[in-house]
Amino acid sequence: QVQLVESGGGLVQAGDSLRLSCAASARTFLMYTMGWFRQAPGKEREFVAAVSWNAGSTYYADSVKGRFTISRDNAKNTVYLRMNSLKPEDTAVYYCAAGGDVVGYGYRYWGQGTQVTVSS
Repeated sequence: QVQLVESGGGLVQAGDSLRLSCAASARTFLMYTMGWFRQAPGKEREFVAAVSWNAGSTYYADSVKGRFTISRDNAKNTVYLRMNSLKPEDTAVYYCAAGGDVVGYGYRYWGQGTQVTVSS
C-alpha cells in the first residue's frame, strides 16, 4: 500500500509557474513509476506526465510538453511537477499516482489531489 499526499497547488495568473510535490509513504517508493494526472470541471481525468523509477524515462502529454517537467527524489520519497507558462486551460485538480506505466496506464495508488487555478 502506498499513501500519496500532494501539495503546492494554488491560484496563479497566466504565465506564472508552480511546483507541485507528492510525498509517498512507502519505503518501496523507488520501485514505482510515478505519474501526474489532472481533472478539470466537467471533464475526464487526463494523463499529464510520468517518470520511471530511476528517472531514466519521462513522458508528457502533448498539451504540457515543453512547459511542465516531472522529476523525483527517491531519497525523499517525493515526486515533483514543475509547471511553467501556465495557461487558464491548465486549471484542474492535479493528482499524483503510483504503480502504473510511463504512458499513463495501470496506476493503482492515488493521492487526494491539489487544486491549481490559473486566471487569465
